[in-house]
Amino acid sequence: MSDFAYYTEEGLKKLKDELHEMKTVQRPRISEQIAEARDKGDLSENAEYDAAKEAQGLLEMKIAKMEELVSKARIIDNSLIDNSKVFILSRVKIKNVNNNMEMEYTLVAESEADLKEKKISVDSPIGKGLLGKKVGDIADVQTPNGIIKFEVMDIAR
Repeated sequence: MSDFAYYTEEGLKKLKDELHEMKTVQRPRISEQIAEARDKGDLSENAEYDAAKEAQGLLEMKIAKMEELVSKARIIDNSLIDNSKVFILSRVKIKNVNNNMEMEYTLVAESEADLKEKKISVDSPIGKGLLGKKVGDIADVQTPNGIIKFEVMDIAR
């Protein structure tokens, strides 16, 4: 597996904005809570202090994880991707072979997946099944209820 994570420009900007907000808003807020709790006296019996320190530890862990994601992030150049096969950022129209129901999804990185916007992860069962397929190919997608066959109807950007 690659050490890199691939993002759209929009997805990477969202990730960086979230990291910036954690560092510039949430971190100072927790530091203030710790200072206020410390001013209240005996730290051994101070539940507010313990809660603030725990929140600080969790936030620092999230910041470290987010920084690692950003450091491994690569922006996908849409112009270099072959449109004849399904890849990340492909907008794919598929048809369930069993019931003829048609769906359209855009394949994106795990962190950008949003079913309401019809964006599914390339790591999802459907995403994995569709990767590398061409128009007319049948993708066998493993689900908890068994294998579902999807026919690739169209590939676009």
